Amino acid sequence: MTSEGRRRRRLTATEADLGIERQRAFLVGVISQGRHELEADLSLQELGQLTLTAGSDPEGSRLVRRDRIDPATFIGKGQAEDLAREATAADIDVVVFDNSLSPVQQRNLQAVFGCDVVDRTALILDIFAQHASSRAGMLQVELAQLRYRMPRLRGKGITLSRLAGGIGTRGPGETKLETDRRRIATRISKLERELRHIGQVRRTQRKARLQSDITTVALVGYTNAGKSSLLNALTDADILTGNQLFSTLDPTVRRLELEAGTVLLSDTVGFVRELPHELVEAFRSSLEQVSEAVLLLHVVDASDVAPERQISAVHDVLSEIDARGIPELLVFNKIDLVEPHVVQRLLALYDPAIAVSALEGLGLERLRTELAEAKRADHIVAAFVVPYDHGEVVAALHQHAEVLEETFEPEATHLKVRGPRATLASFAEYRI
Repeated sequence: MTSEGRRRRRLTATEADLGIERQRAFLVGVISQGRHELEADLSLQELGQLTLTAGSDPEGSRLVRRDRIDPATFIGKGQAEDLAREATAADIDVVVFDNSLSPVQQRNLQAVFGCDVVDRTALILDIFAQHASSRAGMLQVELAQLRYRMPRLRGKGITLSRLAGGIGTRGPGETKLETDRRRIATRISKLERELRHIGQVRRTQRKARLQSDITTVALVGYTNAGKSSLLNALTDADILTGNQLFSTLDPTVRRLELEAGTVLLSDTVGFVRELPHELVEAFRSSLEQVSEAVLLLHVVDASDVAPERQISAVHDVLSEIDARGIPELLVFNKIDLVEPHVVQRLLALYDPAIAVSALEGLGLERLRTELAEAKRADHIVAAFVVPYDHGEVVAALHQHAEVLEETFEPEATHLKVRGPRATLASFAEYRI
C-alpha cells in the first residue's frame, strides 16, 4: 500500500471531513551519563503520550546512548544517519526528540532526516496551542511560542494557525509573522502589555477575595493526575475533564462551603517534567494564585508507575514560581486503580498524605476535614489601635473579622479581633 493510502486509512471521520492528516512520528530519547535507562524509557513513553495528545501517531521509537551530547546534531552524525534510514523506511513525517534542541541542532537534524524535527519543548507548546480557549490562555501560548521561535528564524515566515498540519506549526492566532525580528519583538511587547493588564485584573479580584472571610487553596499536580475531577467531586462543579494531558489550561476557581467557613479551591494548569521555561514565564500571571494560597493540594496519580517522578517535577515548577515554601498536602488520587498495599506504601513514604478516588468518592470526607483545619489555621487573633478619625477602619474590622474585645480610650479605639491572616494584614498600620 502506498504512503498516501496508509494515511487515508488512519484518518478519523472528523479528520477526513476537515481534510486533516495525522502525522507519523518517530520518537528519539537519549541515555546519557547520570541518567538511568529505566528513567529514559519512562520519559520516552510519556513523550509518546504527548505526541498522541498533539494529534500525531508514534510509529516507532529509539533510545540512543551517548557519553556526551554532540553540539552539532545532539546524537552524533552517524547515529542520526542510521535513524534517518529507519525513519525513511517507515514513511515518517516528523521526528520528535525527548530533549531540548538548540536551533543549530534542530536545523542540522532536519537536513539529515529530510523531514520536520521538533523537540520536547515544541511538542508541549503545540499541545498548549491546541487546548488554549480563553483570551488569556491564547495570549500566553502565543507569547511562549514567539519566545521559543525567535532564535529559530531562518529566512522564512512563520504562520500561526489552528488548522496547520503538524507539531510545532499550530498556534493560537491567525497572524502571519514575518521573519523580521523587530516585528516579532513588537508583537511580543504587545502580548506582554496585554498579559500585564490581565494580571492586574486578576490581582484586583484576588485582593477583593482576600478582604473577605475566604481561604484560598490551590490544586497543583502533574498533568492528568485528576485535579479537575477532584475539584468536581468536592464542589459538585462541572469542569471539563478527560483522560488526556493538559485538558485544563485556564485557572478555575470554585467555592467549597465547610462548617469552618468558605474555602476557594483553585484548579491550575498541570505540570510536566521539563515544563518549558517559556510556558512558565508566559503563564506566570495564572500561576500567581498558587503562590498566594494558604495550602497546596498536591494531587498525585497513585496509579502511575513512578509517582515520585511526578512529585519531583511539580516541586521543580513550584520552586520556579517561588511557591515551594507554602504548606503542602499530598493527595494520592485514583486509588481505585491500584492494590491496597501500593496505597499503604505511598502513604507511609510521604506521610502526611491522603489517599482518595475522585471517581469513586473515596477519602473525600477526610480531605474535607483537612481543608476545614486549613481554614481554621488561616485565622489569627490580633490587636489594633484605630484613631477616632479613621472610623471606616473600625467598621471594616467589624465587617471582615470577629471582634473579640473593643474598648474606647481617650485617643483611639482598641480592638482585639479574630480573622483571616491575609485580611488582617491589610490593616497592618493599625496593628499593635
